[in-house]
Amino acid sequence: MAGKLHFNLVSPEKELISEEVDMVEAPGAEGVFGVLPGHAPLMSVLAPGVVKVRNGGSETRIFVRGGFAEVSPAGLTILAEEAINVVDLSRDMIAERIKNAEQDLADADATQETREAAEATLARMKELQAAL
Repeated sequence: MAGKLHFNLVSPEKELISEEVDMVEAPGAEGVFGVLPGHAPLMSVLAPGVVKVRNGGSETRIFVRGGFAEVSPAGLTILAEEAINVVDLSRDMIAERIKNAEQDLADADATQETREAAEATLARMKELQAAL
């Protein structure tokens, strides 16, 4: 397992990252998972949360609001519904997103899946707010 992992993170607005990295940790729908060079192929739905990109001694954190991740022999690609570098988030932005998530939860229809998605978004935004 020598070398680096090629990593792409793309949102509808732009490509945020396309580089060789040591490791990526992502918030999968079934839990957080890590990807190192040589990882077995997989596909995962992403939950709202923070993608951690480790390269050398540094770590970049990017909030994603869901999406998909694919690990292939070419590397890891994340297609995020929304992606924002955590250093670009302010407390006011997070507070507004929490308010929106609470409203989404209140407006959620009766399906269990919709309520669970709204609850997960709200919980992750509150975790992010506490971390700042």
